[in-house]
Amino acid sequence: MFRSVYAIAMKEYKHILRDPFTLAVTLALPMIFVLFFGFIIDLDYKHIPLNFQDNDKSKFSRMFLREFSSSGYFNLKPFQGSLFTDNLVESGNSGGMLIINHNFEKNIKEGKQAQAQLLMDGSDNARAAIMLAYSQGIALAASQNFAKLSGGEGNFAQPVRSRFLFNPELNSRWFIVPGLNTIIIGFLAIILTAVTVAKEWENGSMELLLSTPVSPAEIVVGKLLPYFVMTFFDVMLVFVMAVLVFRIPFEGSFMLYLIACWLYITGALALGLLISVATRAQQAAIQFAFALGLLPSFIFSGFIFPIENMPAFFRWLTVIFPQRWFLQISRSLFLSGGGALFIPFVCLSLFAVIMIFAAVKNFKTDVEP
Repeated sequence: MFRSVYAIAMKEYKHILRDPFTLAVTLALPMIFVLFFGFIIDLDYKHIPLNFQDNDKSKFSRMFLREFSSSGYFNLKPFQGSLFTDNLVESGNSGGMLIINHNFEKNIKEGKQAQAQLLMDGSDNARAAIMLAYSQGIALAASQNFAKLSGGEGNFAQPVRSRFLFNPELNSRWFIVPGLNTIIIGFLAIILTAVTVAKEWENGSMELLLSTPVSPAEIVVGKLLPYFVMTFFDVMLVFVMAVLVFRIPFEGSFMLYLIACWLYITGALALGLLISVATRAQQAAIQFAFALGLLPSFIFSGFIFPIENMPAFFRWLTVIFPQRWFLQISRSLFLSGGGALFIPFVCLSLFAVIMIFAAVKNFKTDVEP
């Protein structure tokens, strides 16, 4: 058995070396994902253009504006003349308008409610929500300064003090990069085995292999091994870049992370083999690889869209996709050090076992008369 598996693995290894497409995808795709998601995509809004109109022109109003300006989140620009806020925001030149009303300082000193209004562009709801969160934090900081100067409690005071665990600065790269291996494995592993094996079906070499005395299980294992090594190399490359380049802390067990990667890679490679058996054509295999590998990695894994915000039907639908469980393990081990990971590991194991069984069964069906 081991000689047969070794012979098939060496055959597949030599086939990979002669296939420039496979080598290019294996080496270039992880770097593209890291470059695109790690360096280019930044979910932290900064330097948002914001017009302001200070109708009080007092010491406290200037302090309030200085808090906005020094935060680094807003670029303030004074607005003069008649106020047509809707037209100003609609033009796209401003993310909103900050209006400080008359008697701003007087109301604070007298213990009354200070009046300041932030009008935001609601057409971009994501940016508007982030602007609101930024402004609330800035208002809290300003309130503390006002309380020191006026001897009062500050009319912008908020009763809740927030502290963020595991990602104190809410750095979006800490959120994105640990999940990159979810996409890389979910797509790369599937497409490598699906396309290359489908090519063998088209060339007729797969029928020759199936006619040999080698068992279907030996064929599956032998074909998975080279791609397993290649995919695992890419996973470790992204892991090293996450820790050394992006300075993302890894708080959990490295062995648990390796086990999760091995289970996920095995299941994804077996799914690629299953696709190749079902389609036997490269074009169809590529389409199925995108549908079953790339799309669930983005939509149903929680990589960008929170699963908790999905309708109930789609929340239950995400259970069948291994991307959800591997992403949960990866982010937990990176940032929080672990947690309740028993169910994710069980789901990854079940997925790997089911995919291997299905791939072997379909190969066996082909060799039976």
